[in-house]
Amino acid sequence: MNAKLNWLTLSPPQILVLGFAAIIFIGTGLLMLPISTTTGEPLGFTDALFTSTSATCVTGLVVVDTGTTFSSFGEVVIMLLIQIGGLGFMTMATLFALVLKRRISLKDRLILQEAMNQSSMEGIVRLIRRVLLYSLFIEACGAVLLSIRWAFDMPLGRAIYYGVFHAVTMFNNAGFDLFGDFRSLTGYVYDPVVNFVVMFLIVSGGIGFIVLSDLIDYRKQRRLSLHSKVVLSMTAALLAVGFIVILIFEFTNPRTLGSLNWGGKFFGALFQSVTPRTAGANTIDITGLRQATQFFIVILMFIGASPGSTGGGIKTTTFTIMVGAVIAMMRGREDIVMFRYRLAQERVLKALTIALLALLLVLTVSMILSTTEEGDFLEILFETTSAFGTVGLSMGLTPDLTVFGKILISLTMFAGRLGPLTLAYALGPKKGKELYRHPEGKMIIG
Repeated sequence: MNAKLNWLTLSPPQILVLGFAAIIFIGTGLLMLPISTTTGEPLGFTDALFTSTSATCVTGLVVVDTGTTFSSFGEVVIMLLIQIGGLGFMTMATLFALVLKRRISLKDRLILQEAMNQSSMEGIVRLIRRVLLYSLFIEACGAVLLSIRWAFDMPLGRAIYYGVFHAVTMFNNAGFDLFGDFRSLTGYVYDPVVNFVVMFLIVSGGIGFIVLSDLIDYRKQRRLSLHSKVVLSMTAALLAVGFIVILIFEFTNPRTLGSLNWGGKFFGALFQSVTPRTAGANTIDITGLRQATQFFIVILMFIGASPGSTGGGIKTTTFTIMVGAVIAMMRGREDIVMFRYRLAQERVLKALTIALLALLLVLTVSMILSTTEEGDFLEILFETTSAFGTVGLSMGLTPDLTVFGKILISLTMFAGRLGPLTLAYALGPKKGKELYRHPEGKMIIG
């Protein structure tokens, strides 16, 4: 009775933290089974924990090569962890509740509201139904197209298996692959089918289910919400800027785009612009990029995807609000106005809090790893930002991490998937009503 009461008294952020932690440890146990590896030897606890965390937090950083280390059983476990982690364990629990025709309680709706970053519970169950429908439909389409393409390169059964696995991992922005030798999709840099299908899956999973729902309803409503307009415009801007910057910086680099023809340069620059949006797959060698490009990708990974999506980072809306605040301040205006809508001060403070907490987390982890790991600072910063943004891109440092480094990066992936603010709410004291306000003070800034 007391255990049930304690569970009921947990806040939604605390339940989310405990739920994701439980899935990670279940996945760790399954990946440690001898049946999960190709050799039949159990995977070590630290490596299994890292892999389970990376899959559940839809990151894609790996300490062992997925395609050569894990058996079909282990790969299916990873795929299921990615699916559960990408959609959220509460979304999956709601699916079973709907199938069993069980009533969704108020507590469940509050947790779903927190998980989907919604401002209210209104229509939350309807949104979850759409999330499940859209996700399975998009993944199925991607799986069919990839299976058809890879049927030309491998046996049909293997092509279908690869198509399903990579459709799930790319839509959920996880970045795991089965091609072996840590090469990701580098063998398909010229392939238009693989490039466009994978990029579509990544962007679809990264813009968020709220935006997907808005786009599908556009024919009826003939309008988009402010949230969708901001997400779509900022996503398009980041993709365009990323493509141009990477193309310019890497155009003559013989280790990346320099050795490719015009088609390869186009696909290579475009794909590497899309993948830092928390996807983690790559078609050119990340370690071969120039330092300026690598640092630029760090910035893209830090921004990440959009709220209510399968991706991480501080989110496109947070970045947009911060840019809007800077522009408003430079113009001497009090309000941040976007698409003829004024943003509440609370939204601005929340965006600033998320960005600052994320920056402190990335810098602190990078500073600690600089004392425990071998590698230059850019490599460490790149790996840490990739973990926080649940991206999965790597400059090759992850497989060589110490046990301490693996655990710290695992915790960073966990914090990045849940979000620094959700984690702060879960670990901090309960919010109480302010009984009084202090007198206003003045302080010189700038």
